[in-house]
Amino acid sequence: MTKSVYISAAERQVSKSAIALGVLELFESRVKRVGVFRPLVHSLEHDIVAEALLGESKQSLQSALGVTYEQYANDPEAAIDTVVAKYSALAENYDAMVIVGSDYTDIESAQELDHNAVFAANLNAPVIFVTRAGKRTPDEVARLTETAVDAFEARHNSVIAIIGTHADPAGREEVAEQLRAIRDVPVAVVPFNALLGAPTVGQQFEATGAQFWRGKERFLNAEALHTIVGAMTLPNLLPYLQREATVVLPSDRTELVPALIMAHLSPEYGPLASLILTGGFQIPESIEKLFADSGIDLPIGITKEDTFTTATKLQSVNSFSTSSPRKIEAARNLFASYVDSEALLAAIDLPRTGIRTPTMFEHQLMGLARAHRRRIVLPEATDDRVLTAADIVLTRGVADIILLGDAGRIARRASELGLNLSAAEVVNPNDPELVERFAHEYAHLRAHKGVNVEQAREKLQDLSYFGTMMVHLGMADGMVSGAINTTANTIRPSLEFIKTRPGVSVVSGSFLMAMSDRVLVYADCAVNPDPTPAQLADIAISSAATAETFGIEPRIAMLSYSTGDSGSGADVDKVREATQLVRERAPHLKVDGPMQFDAAVDRVVAEKKMPNSEVAGRATVFIFPDLNTGNNTYKAVQRHSGAVAIGPLLQGLNKAVNDLSRGALVDDIVSTITITAVQSQTL
Repeated sequence: MTKSVYISAAERQVSKSAIALGVLELFESRVKRVGVFRPLVHSLEHDIVAEALLGESKQSLQSALGVTYEQYANDPEAAIDTVVAKYSALAENYDAMVIVGSDYTDIESAQELDHNAVFAANLNAPVIFVTRAGKRTPDEVARLTETAVDAFEARHNSVIAIIGTHADPAGREEVAEQLRAIRDVPVAVVPFNALLGAPTVGQQFEATGAQFWRGKERFLNAEALHTIVGAMTLPNLLPYLQREATVVLPSDRTELVPALIMAHLSPEYGPLASLILTGGFQIPESIEKLFADSGIDLPIGITKEDTFTTATKLQSVNSFSTSSPRKIEAARNLFASYVDSEALLAAIDLPRTGIRTPTMFEHQLMGLARAHRRRIVLPEATDDRVLTAADIVLTRGVADIILLGDAGRIARRASELGLNLSAAEVVNPNDPELVERFAHEYAHLRAHKGVNVEQAREKLQDLSYFGTMMVHLGMADGMVSGAINTTANTIRPSLEFIKTRPGVSVVSGSFLMAMSDRVLVYADCAVNPDPTPAQLADIAISSAATAETFGIEPRIAMLSYSTGDSGSGADVDKVREATQLVRERAPHLKVDGPMQFDAAVDRVVAEKKMPNSEVAGRATVFIFPDLNTGNNTYKAVQRHSGAVAIGPLLQGLNKAVNDLSRGALVDDIVSTITITAVQSQTL
């Protein structure tokens, strides 16, 4: 039977869709197929909430939408019948359903609350009630929430969780205590996040009648988190600036504009969202000439409205909490950080499936990373892909980021790309104090190789060495490099002073292969061309540890062109010897070999070739006899099966350091940062 939940509120602008997104992704981490449904919408052709929740899902938008407000007003009984019929047909195709209530934009709120209660009852879906906790006392929040919960229960609904949003961070726990007193259900209180309700710059320009004057028009789609009236002289105004703020100032104060553009580009005050010049005064010709070819990216608009009217209009402009990719990532982070997922799943009674799809694995990885956030250093901050990935990682909240480079240059490039990296720590690799400290440490560690301090200083000009030293000294928990540098350049510093883990003689590279229904480990696919039997055993043991880190029960298949005792030769003997070494060194591991790939994955073949094996036919860790075989196999499986290959993960080191392909896409870099963060939790 399909499990479902109805997410509803009693008013608008409570970030209900952000909570729905969190629930959707929580479901996707447990079951294979999750559907979305909106019973009451404005249009059956377009719905911003459903579109955001569906994302890249194969479910069609039309299947997610029930009836319009107009249809419901004209014939409520027929509308309910239509909603139930549409939902029932849709739910048959899914393991779980996320139903999102209406938006409180057309009907008086008490009446619309009852409509949602009727829909929830007819769809037989338990209710998660979302309540606004901001700008209210805890007692007011509790009274309003209890009234709404009573209304749902009056229609024979079960309210299984209460989530407060927009809360003052300092008063979260007091609000939570009041809500827990209402019903004995899971309660979460999420703090206010200015981004979720933030309008775009374009929406602000439209609301104030501002005409675009200068800047890059693509940044009209960026969010404006704050509004500031610039009615002071520059020295007094600067301390009041907030990142991603729209600054409102009279159009006859154009002497402030160059300074505000500089503030926008500075790491101290920027980035800003936009400037709106009020009053409609003619821009002097001299100022027009000054900005004509200046390459300004900050959007600047001019409105005929006065400053007070403009500021008032800006305060009333809001937007949906899942209306942009950035908001979606922020919503994911908030939900994961403040909602007890296990308690919520227990209340819904959603069992975990034995299947593990790539989407499920992605959500599980992010959850693992967020649970204990780590600091990951990125040495290649001159690469736009790295900066973009850093922005995504920070917004998702899966790791804290350290960038190596000049803070001013990074801030300016981030502004040009429309990124917000203000939460990243920027470390200057030319900082004399750090260079001296690192050089003395490196010289000490490599003294047996005759390295002196001067040679160490020169070595540290290579940012891979600088970043690795930060990891070695505990200033970062892990490093990701390789978008610009070679694999050898990434690994070499780690081998020189981070070293391999006790009992491990070789660094190896594995891939997490997210198949359609499970996640497997392939190794070595990146580092060792022709490992010895002892090295192959090391690779197997390291790969088993990698599997356990990511929640995969290790069952190790030592692969060869022959299965069991059926073949002989140097290559088979190498795998046979390595298998025996693994059994001796790690008797707790399930390992078997040599075996062919088909015997490792196919239970029918396994029954014929290795009938008594506890690995054959259900292997989860695949150890290839050489790099040629491993690298080609993972690429062949990736291309022909549609599997998602995550990696390579460097195994066997004392600290988490991982390599990127120089052709890595932004998504690849984000995934590698995430798995590095998870790896570092266990090292």
